[in-house]
Amino acid sequence: MYTRVHAGKPRHAHVLTGEVSSGLVLDHDSPVPLHQQLAGLLRDQITRREIAGRVPSILSLAQEHGISHRTAAHALTTLRDEGLIISVRGKGYYITDKAARS
Repeated sequence: MYTRVHAGKPRHAHVLTGEVSSGLVLDHDSPVPLHQQLAGLLRDQITRREIAGRVPSILSLAQEHGISHRTAAHALTTLRDEGLIISVRGKGYYITDKAARS
């Protein structure tokens, strides 16, 4: 379980069974949009090789970080547009060879 900052007070969010929490926190009160914060967290995890192969699903990211599915999808689209991940229809998102080598 991790703590999420909201309205200046920490709150606990539920983590899916079997999922490993990133331990990273999105600031719901920040002027930086949540999709940009999530994209940054995932980008850092990719560059540090903490994520390899398959990227967590939109649903698991939304639940883990207490955000909407659209926000999670927007973050993944940002990373796809940067060339760090690819989307495979019906399969999910995966780290690109380019990102794995950097």
